[in-house]
Amino acid sequence: MATGWAGDGAVQDQIDATVKDAIKRARSQLPTGPGLERCEECDASIPEARRKAMPGVRLCVPCQEAHDREDGPSAGYNRRGSKDSQLR
Repeated sequence: MATGWAGDGAVQDQIDATVKDAIKRARSQLPTGPGLERCEECDASIPEARRKAMPGVRLCVPCQEAHDREDGPSAGYNRRGSKDSQLR
């Protein structure tokens, strides 16, 4: 379904591009390299299962949860802009 000047697959292409960008951004934030045996914040032991599941892990679960709460939700990108800005 074409809308205005957009091609037939433009909407799906935009959705695909947004998903690919989000995946790339999430992967870039993953830790890399060898994980630590002890948490770098509280010095608690990091279980081997966590180190295997999360290569490059640097924090124990409680410290990671606290860190995630501090960061808050990540804002996505709205490539199309808001409808309000298009109507002005």
